[in-house]
Amino acid sequence: MILARLMSIESWKRGLWSIVRLVLIAGLSFVILYPILQKISTAIKDKSDLYSPIVIYVPEHYSWDNFKKAISIMDYWHTLLNTFSLSTMTTLLTAASCALAGYAFARLKFKGSGLLFFGVVLTILVPPTTILIPIYMNLKDFNLLGLIPLLTGGKSINLLDSYWPFVLTSLTASSLKAGLYIFIFRQFFRGIPKEVEEAAYIDGAGVGTTFWRIMLPNATPAIVTVLLFSFVWQWNDSFFTTTYLTSSNVMSLQLSSLPHNLSIMLEGGVATNKDPFYMSMVQDTGILLAILPLVIIYLFVQRYFVESIERTGIVG
Repeated sequence: MILARLMSIESWKRGLWSIVRLVLIAGLSFVILYPILQKISTAIKDKSDLYSPIVIYVPEHYSWDNFKKAISIMDYWHTLLNTFSLSTMTTLLTAASCALAGYAFARLKFKGSGLLFFGVVLTILVPPTTILIPIYMNLKDFNLLGLIPLLTGGKSINLLDSYWPFVLTSLTASSLKAGLYIFIFRQFFRGIPKEVEEAAYIDGAGVGTTFWRIMLPNATPAIVTVLLFSFVWQWNDSFFTTTYLTSSNVMSLQLSSLPHNLSIMLEGGVATNKDPFYMSMVQDTGILLAILPLVIIYLFVQRYFVESIERTGIVG
């Protein structure tokens, strides 16, 4: 009798926990998916549906005019190619440099390594706005510790409005969120048994060979995690992108200038004379077009991404 009662209580607890878990998952899914579903609903509406009292989520008149207008204003295909090229370049360079830095912090003990890693952790904690002005001035008058003026007759180089700031910061493991990537690689390399490296050293391999042929192939989960994080964050970045670039067609710049460009395309060219609801509709369509490539990529790589997160121990 007591055993049956205990089993009933355990069954009741499991059922209650299942209900709580279902509610939490449904709530989180709603919070994440609702903005996207709302933008999809808005993007396929006709302009006449904006003022229809019976239209809330499901349009009465379907239209692709919002997509056509947003694609035209954003120069979408050219912008998509530029953004994909920039994100891919910075992702590959950042992953390579952060893997080297993470391996050095994990395995190569040298004087001051703890202090340097503390600096890496600070780059995760310190807001990028605090160092914006020094970075901007350094790139505007780039002199490479005074070497460039010696070669160019006293003139420095302005690297702004080019891809060079992204290349240099990625190569030196100081790009967007690089501190986090170094931390991920360091934690993963520390989890690999030292006996694997020692066996390579006994066979005559050096540090570089061991890293390239032994450690890096075993770091596939960390590499996949960093590649995906870096690509998505660079794609969505507007802070550094708008700082380094002013005229290049990339997604963040096009989205920020979409309302102004739309007002120019419409009659009169003055934003205050335009229908704000219609302008918001086209802007939502532009945002949807901007995140669409990321959604497509996620559909193909989400399984590898989840497995990599589990194996890197990023949450531990």
